[in-house]
Formats: sequence, C-alpha cells, structure tokens
Amino acid sequence: MQMVQRRRRQMPLWQELPLLLVVAFCLAVLIRSFLLQAFFIPSGSMEETLLVGDRVLVNKVVYDVRDPIRGEVIVFRGTDDWAPENIEDPNLGFAAKLSRTVGELVGFGRPGEKDFIKRVIGVPGDRIACCDEQGRLTVNGQALDESSYLYVDSPLDVPPNPNECRSRRFGEIVVEPGRLFVMGDHRLVSQDARCQGSVPIENVIGRAFVIVWPQDRWDGLPVPGTFDGLPPSSATPAAVDRPDTVPDTSGDLVVVLPVLIPLLFASRSVRSLPAERRRLRL
Repeated sequence: MQMVQRRRRQMPLWQELPLLLVVAFCLAVLIRSFLLQAFFIPSGSMEETLLVGDRVLVNKVVYDVRDPIRGEVIVFRGTDDWAPENIEDPNLGFAAKLSRTVGELVGFGRPGEKDFIKRVIGVPGDRIACCDEQGRLTVNGQALDESSYLYVDSPLDVPPNPNECRSRRFGEIVVEPGRLFVMGDHRLVSQDARCQGSVPIENVIGRAFVIVWPQDRWDGLPVPGTFDGLPPSSATPAAVDRPDTVPDTSGDLVVVLPVLIPLLFASRSVRSLPAERRRLRL
C-alpha cells in the first residue's frame, strides 16, 4: 500500500516576512538585554582610543563571573555626582524619539545621559595619586607608563581643584570597597573620577571589547601592559593579585560567540535549503 505524502502548505512571503522581522526584533532585544550591546561614543574623552561616532560592542555577561580589572574599558551608569556628557535634545520630534527608542531596544541607540565609557585605573583598595617627579600617575606607589593609550594629558601647572578635572595633579585617593577609579584617555577634556568620584562596581554595564563601526576602525580593545606587575591593592592578597592570575580578557568574545553564531546563521541556513527540503512531510 503506497503511503500518500501530504505537503504542508508554504506560508506566503507577505505573511512570512513580518513574522521573521518580529522574531529578529525579539532576538535582538534579548541579546541586547543579556549578552551584547552596541554603544555610540558621544564625546572625545576617550580619544584616540575611541573617536566620536565610533560604535563599540559591550560584553554584558563577563562581569557576572569576575570583577573588572585595571586597564579595561568599561561602560557604566554614572552616579548623581557625574555630570552628563550626552544631553538629549529637548526639541526632538515624535518620529525622532520613536526611532531612538527602537534603536535603544535593539542596542543601536545613543547612550543615555548617565552612560559613560572610561578606562579602569584603580580597583578596590588601590592608592591612586598624581604625580611623581616626572608627572606620571601612580598606583600603589608605582608610576604608570601610559604612552600606549594616553592621548593628551591635563596640564601640570594648573592648581588642583577637587571639583574640576582641569589639573593633572591630585592627592592620594584610596579606592573604596566595591568601587572603581576610572579615567578617560584624553585627560585634557575628560570628566572622570578625579573630580566626579569613583564608580560603584554594581553600576558597570559591561566591558567594551571591540570597535565595530566604522569599518575602517574595526579593532579590539585589549588590556595594555601598563598595569603589569603593579603592587597588590590593600583589598587583594598578593597571592591572587595581578600579574599571576590575571583573567584572560582576550577570550571575552568566547562567552557570547556560541550563542550568537547559531542565531546569525540559522535563518540563512534554512532559507538556503531547497524548497522540497524546507517543507514538512507528514
């Protein structure tokens, strides 16, 4: 007896396309909420590492398994003491506000007024001060060679003011437990922990690990060797401090690739199959 094969009716394109768009939008929102988020650079405080208009990918899960370390570039929510760098235009029309909201949902909108991106200089227990006899920043009494990322430093001849970041000089600051001391790479224009205070670790959104836009700026954001061999902070036993057990930050992308690869290629794989194979057979 010959079995009769019934072919499932294929969904018309005008019905299938909106469904695929809804699924893609939901996946983008999930990825943005839990795994990765793209951030737009609105100011020059991180030049020349990051330029205005660059977009970076931020790993939002890496700090669920470890704390930030010195030298990493992080995105965080500023406290009430932090003045906003990205002030929203109050005259935006409805269409512009709607497109910005949708962009934020899928992770491609502009950062909020209290979202900042800086480099971690000190972790809990570190003693940060400036300057030594050569005008260099010191961490736990050791001067840093910041030539690999520092763009333009603040002037030495401006008197220090705890309410302003115009001067390079400031007295020793001990990073409080559960907080980070962060600074921009363009110190001349950066408003950072020197005058606005340290950042709670719980406010960190994630680690910026790669520049993805524009295309000619594609590059990673590795931890520089500047912080190798620093004396341990008072909050960290020497046996577990850098440099012996530094997390391998070059592998942060591994955390998200196993999830992203199937999502990126699943729909393409299905669409590339012959029509006869895509139909379900009953």
